[in-house]
Amino acid sequence: MMNNYYVLNGPNLNRLGKREPGIYGNETLETLEMRLNDLAQKHGMTLTFKQSNHEGDLIDWIHEAENSKGIIINPGAFTHYSYAIRDAIASVDVPVVEVHMSNVHKRESFRHQSVISPVSEGQIVGFGMKSYELALMSFL
Repeated sequence: MMNNYYVLNGPNLNRLGKREPGIYGNETLETLEMRLNDLAQKHGMTLTFKQSNHEGDLIDWIHEAENSKGIIINPGAFTHYSYAIRDAIASVDVPVVEVHMSNVHKRESFRHQSVISPVSEGQIVGFGMKSYELALMSFL
């Protein structure tokens, strides 16, 4: 798995397609994974997908991903307050790109602050599922 990347999704992202479709659209997490796999294969990449509503799972997977080429993470609401996820990212020596489907900077004020972005290579927001594709392309 020399060219493997992790795609980690946090709380409520398993609800894509059902959760607030006006914000997140009608496509599911499974659709996202298929789209990303298609793109990754075109560039000789493999992806490991994980989703959890539990902070500890995400931390464990960040540690596990240390042997990968990089991490794409949508921490969901953990973005705004999880210093534990922030510290896990800071502890691994692989590039991390933070993604959000919606433009968090145009939403409620509590969404404007990310504790994750200071330890990430970059943050991509507001392009729906394309946010993930842009993040994947950033590794090329």
